[in-house]
Amino acid sequence: MPDWFLTRGGDRPARVFCFPYAGGDPRTYLDWQPLLDGHADVVAVCPPGKAHRAHEPLLVFDELADRIAEAIAREIERDPRPAQLFGHSFGGLLAFEVARRLREVPAVGHLTASGISAPSLLPSERVCGIAGLDGAEFAEALVFFGQFPPDAVADEDVLALLLPGLKADFDLAVGYRYRTAPPLEIGVSIIVGTEDPHVGSAQIVPWGIECADPPEHVRVPGGHFYFDPDPGPVVSVLSAHAESVTHVEVI
Repeated sequence: MPDWFLTRGGDRPARVFCFPYAGGDPRTYLDWQPLLDGHADVVAVCPPGKAHRAHEPLLVFDELADRIAEAIAREIERDPRPAQLFGHSFGGLLAFEVARRLREVPAVGHLTASGISAPSLLPSERVCGIAGLDGAEFAEALVFFGQFPPDAVADEDVLALLLPGLKADFDLAVGYRYRTAPPLEIGVSIIVGTEDPHVGSAQIVPWGIECADPPEHVRVPGGHFYFDPDPGPVVSVLSAHAESVTHVEVI
């Protein structure tokens, strides 16, 4: 499989391409595979700067979306199983823009965007403000999202390990420029934690303008990172959509 993707392999009926959040390691999505077993293979999208591509030069947002869309299109041409896209937070925005670029790829049948405001509202004022900070101030601001436990902010070794990747992703996020386009004709699900301090009803309602049909809204217990430590609620959404496109009724 190309450098863009990580998977534990398999021949399940469908695939879920999963996009990492800011500072996230795409490999963590592979831990969801047992929960999706029988429904879909998890394919973690690995941009430059992450995991085995940690030392590759970074791309600007539009180029990154273009390159990922091209890679997924090639992969689907090779293996045309039904596919859906999933992304959390920044990954949800990236998955949305990739979905726009894959309109002519019929195997891509669903987008699930998690913990992310409607694209027309992005980048948010808060994210732009945080991206302008450095060092401990940057880390302290991320406590708001639940990205860091407060005691980790005082650990210089932890900050030295985690902050460069986070800062790079925040720079990518503030470089995003929304452009109007025809609504997506695939199914769209929006998942938000009930205690998410950053994404509420006002931020998710405008998702409707991006979708030909009203998007599915799913509220799950928890904050911005509601799936840590239990990814069950989000995996159940992904499983349901994988099953819906692969189920063959036997009479």
